[in-house]
Amino acid sequence: MLYLKPYSFRVMNKISSLLAALIVLLYVPSEAQNAVGGSIEGRIFNQSNNNPVPFANLVIWGTNTGTVSDTNGKFVFNGLKPGYVRITASSVGFQQYTSGEFLVTNAKKVFVEIPMTESKVSIGEITVKASPFRKSEVSPLSLRRIGIEQIEKNPGGNRDISRVIQSFPGVAVTPAYRNDVIVRGGGPAENKFYLDGVEIPNLNHFATQGASGGPVGIINVDFIREVNFYSGAFPASTSNTLSSVLDMRMIDGNKEKIRFRGSVGASDLALTADGPITKKTTFIVSARRSYLQFLFSALQLPFLPTYNDFQFKTRTRISEKQEISVIGLGALDQSRLNLDANSTPEQRYVLSYLPVNEQWNYTIGVVYKHFHEHGYNTWVVSRNYLNNVSYKYMNNDESQDKILDYDSHETENKLRFEKNIETGMGYKLNFGGGVQYAQYYNNTKQKIYRDNMQQELNYKSFIDMFHYGTFGQISRKYFQEKLSLSLGIRMDGSTWSKQMENPLPQLSPRFSTSLSLTPNLSWNSSIGRYFQRPPYTALGYRDSSGILINRVNGLKYIRADHYVTGFELRPNNKTQITLEGFFKNYAHYQFSVVDSVPLSTKGADFGVIGTEELTPVASG
Repeated sequence: MLYLKPYSFRVMNKISSLLAALIVLLYVPSEAQNAVGGSIEGRIFNQSNNNPVPFANLVIWGTNTGTVSDTNGKFVFNGLKPGYVRITASSVGFQQYTSGEFLVTNAKKVFVEIPMTESKVSIGEITVKASPFRKSEVSPLSLRRIGIEQIEKNPGGNRDISRVIQSFPGVAVTPAYRNDVIVRGGGPAENKFYLDGVEIPNLNHFATQGASGGPVGIINVDFIREVNFYSGAFPASTSNTLSSVLDMRMIDGNKEKIRFRGSVGASDLALTADGPITKKTTFIVSARRSYLQFLFSALQLPFLPTYNDFQFKTRTRISEKQEISVIGLGALDQSRLNLDANSTPEQRYVLSYLPVNEQWNYTIGVVYKHFHEHGYNTWVVSRNYLNNVSYKYMNNDESQDKILDYDSHETENKLRFEKNIETGMGYKLNFGGGVQYAQYYNNTKQKIYRDNMQQELNYKSFIDMFHYGTFGQISRKYFQEKLSLSLGIRMDGSTWSKQMENPLPQLSPRFSTSLSLTPNLSWNSSIGRYFQRPPYTALGYRDSSGILINRVNGLKYIRADHYVTGFELRPNNKTQITLEGFFKNYAHYQFSVVDSVPLSTKGADFGVIGTEELTPVASG
């Protein structure tokens, strides 16, 4: 196993204190503001078929400022006070909707879209008060919607989504210099991330290969409109996760003119541009580069990290019934040694074990939606790639032999299809499937000290495989929408081994229910079985004789059974109180033959996990 020790706590505390001061001092947007008031322009539509909703009532939540949509579902607000706002929308035949929060400024117009869901309950049967808290039939509990204001104002969050999530109940606290998401007793590799429907395997700079954490997030939150964080009751459309799903939704580019903005953050410089490409296409793009290496050099730290990232989105409305989006995200990370910082024992100690690390990754995806009378189809094609390189010379002298030389690549090419239907009987159907072609390469040479003697790891590995899955989910509300039920099922398989090739052992049922006990109090519950593949580092590991030893050991999908129940109280339209209890039962977890611990305990650190002999015998 390739394992790199963490940076010293004293050094990281110095960095945290310095960055905290910089957060206060260094945020300089380039756009000037005027005093004419903010503007919002938008469109309200039926989310099942994309048809406009005419003559809908729209109100700035918490105020008396309102407007009405025109025959095309378009609306405008002018002269608004700058700040974070929500929009409440209502129309005959639709459920009332309160949007996520977004920032209104004097500098530029905000463009929003309001999706409406048809209601089978007449106005006289039930009274609904405007509330920002929305409940999903599929996931009536263990779902937290995170608005942009919460991300911006979270103490210590540094506008980083992973750090914001770390402050939630049930999410374990990690060291201040790590972004690991450890949910309800799980491991840091048990999370899944989506960006506008495109799966993002890696969310952090200097990521731990085989897990998902790192020190700094890649996502530019200026692009984020809303985040849905599932800590349980996962929809059947999501796969390969045991602890959480982070579903992020992006804003669209400005429809009127191209705008530029530069900013200086706590640790990086950023440039963002957005605007129209054609009458039907908008874009938004950003690039960031860190200046930490200059700060670290000034502080005489023994390592000098530099990170770069980019993010973009284009959206094209082909017609009223068709749209296509292209989404991209990537990072280039480099960490080199500062050999001049060697005057103290602590500096010399860090220099003695820390390697040079270079890592780059990207994800690019295309999302096509086609609306029809009772629903819509979604096609997602994407590709993601990770290249991770680490090396170290004896005594940091390049004239001597390398004691570590590690080079690894992970590639996934994915195709996914989903169909959403709302029937005249009140049922909501969601079904589809997907296939992935994956490749993994590893070339490792490392000298280690184990069992009171020096040993040398020297192996090269290349594997390729297909992963596939199918799913279906049906949901419905009963008794004037006081009771909602949702039943889902999915199956997944992989050609990596004969044991994992058959999808039936990975049969994954799930069931959720929500019952309104009073107008303000509801009881929610969920039960489900979920599966996750071992990391590629484990699937591609070879022993000294070149054998895929973990395949011989019968490594299989990890299984987790979730049992969750709880109550939700809304004493008023601005307050939500939830109380949940959960039980998770794990089986077939990878167990380290060398260290005699489950792999789930190893992800919250720098380096690589999974490159070792494992057996599927751990449970918990």
